[in-house]
Amino acid sequence: MTAALSIREIAADEFSLVWPLFHSVVAAGDTYSYPPDLTFEQARDWWTSPPTRCFIAERHKLVLGCYMLRPNQPGLGDHVANAGYMVSAAARGQGVASAMCEHSMAQARDAGFTAMQFNFVVSTNTTAVRLWQRLGFRIVGQVPGAFRHAAHGPTDVYVMHRHL
Repeated sequence: MTAALSIREIAADEFSLVWPLFHSVVAAGDTYSYPPDLTFEQARDWWTSPPTRCFIAERHKLVLGCYMLRPNQPGLGDHVANAGYMVSAAARGQGVASAMCEHSMAQARDAGFTAMQFNFVVSTNTTAVRLWQRLGFRIVGQVPGAFRHAAHGPTDVYVMHRHL
């Protein structure tokens, strides 16, 4: 029997637990628009500086995934949450992203958010698109060629949304 997945919030001083995973996902150039030369400090600041919160999913103290949760916009848009998820290559297909998304929606509800929006879902990331749709997100917009995919070149991105 596989041990349960544990999801917990981390502070900036624990971001080194996330960095190897974060760096490998960004370096692939197929799902995140972060620059390939993003530094540890930049990543840590973007994912752990308030109001952004960072969480890790781990099993046996091995980090399998991470996510960040924050307001999608400041001020009059801060009732809608935004989140981003990363799963290690070795843990893909094991329900880690699904567990993190469900966890993030519960965290968002508890924090008073009324909806969640993903602003930049790369259309070729079909596994993620199908997962988000299964979890109740709808594609509410499509931006042509907004992502420079490492393998496919200009690629569309989706804006996905759901009420909480």
